[in-house]
Amino acid sequence: MDWRGRLRQPEAGQVSVLILGFTMVIAVLVMGTVAVTSVQLCRMRLLDAADGAALDAADSLDVRSYETGLTGAVAVSTATVSQTAVSYLAARPRPVGMRSWHVAPGTGSPDGQTAVVRLTGQADLPLVGGVLSRFGGSLSITVESRARAVLR
Repeated sequence: MDWRGRLRQPEAGQVSVLILGFTMVIAVLVMGTVAVTSVQLCRMRLLDAADGAALDAADSLDVRSYETGLTGAVAVSTATVSQTAVSYLAARPRPVGMRSWHVAPGTGSPDGQTAVVRLTGQADLPLVGGVLSRFGGSLSITVESRARAVLR
């Protein structure tokens, strides 16, 4: 077909641009879905670690509680909860997909009986992590878990 035939068909070659556009949209959607799923999995793994640390901290009896006697729950202090949470994280491998994690401010015991553990971690995002880090940002996840050991 010569150039005069192509002028009579103005849509010739436009399908490839449409296919390219749809491919780009689908690729962005797939990358976004993978990143969101990875963040959710990291959050659940971090929450699992916070639950374990809170349970461990709730069972850590504060020695000074024997001075005042035990009430309806195991007495814990902020120092005991923080120390137990740090020890728990140190003995456990960092979850897959997490760059770093640590015990966050707010970890302790507000009432002397409930162990509150807050963890903060940096998530490693597949496919989009490099783009996010080039803009100077990263994704930080903070979770909180509470536990109490009731005496019966």
